[in-house]
Amino acid sequence: MIKIIVNGCKGRMGRAICDCAKTNDKLEVIGEVDIGDDIQPLIREADVVIDFSHHEATADIAGRCSDNNTALVIGTTGHNEDEAAAIRSFAESVPMVWTSNFSTGVNTLFWLTRKAAAVLDDEFDIEIVEMHHRLKKDAPSGTALSLARIASEARTLDLDNAARHGRKGMTGERTREEIGVHSIRGGDVVGDHTVIFAANGERIELTHKASSRNTFANGALRAAEWVANRKPGIYTMLDVLDLR
Repeated sequence: MIKIIVNGCKGRMGRAICDCAKTNDKLEVIGEVDIGDDIQPLIREADVVIDFSHHEATADIAGRCSDNNTALVIGTTGHNEDEAAAIRSFAESVPMVWTSNFSTGVNTLFWLTRKAAAVLDDEFDIEIVEMHHRLKKDAPSGTALSLARIASEARTLDLDNAARHGRKGMTGERTREEIGVHSIRGGDVVGDHTVIFAANGERIELTHKASSRNTFANGALRAAEWVANRKPGIYTMLDVLDLR
């Protein structure tokens, strides 16, 4: 039995993970913690921490995992460069699955996007559109940024220069070196992502739509089971699903 702690248990994803874990006979939730709770007494007994808390808290959790030889699954998004660097600094001592999306379908979308961006030349413009519920705090979504990063790598573009986060006013004609990333917020949408490859005379659209958070919750639990006995390093769901 793999013992896990869910950090961020009061959030939507945290609650979904705790609920889904009840039906998984390979995992045992030994702790449900959130902001203000002391994780230290529990982490000594845990095999894996699943973090869906706040971007400012993840580095501290990673450090505690490192101190206690506890694996880590990171689903929190919105980290700035300093926070991400601090998290990466612990990868030499702790195995972690760090991904923007735990859905099997979305990770298949990642794989398909990389293949399509490599096969289709720059006659095909790439635009990414994502929609989430009105309460989501960060934009664009971590998944949309991952898709943009995958597309930019396949096209050998620098994403910092290529990304266009929405357009307004006299922007001029679209260049071949742009990747559009657009965010929509409203209602209770769990998560929709579409990658558009548009050329003269034809268009390809790759779309994933999530209707339940349990899709992501079960993926995070699958990642926890997979990472528990891995060597230190940073892994993604592509590793968990053997899609490399």
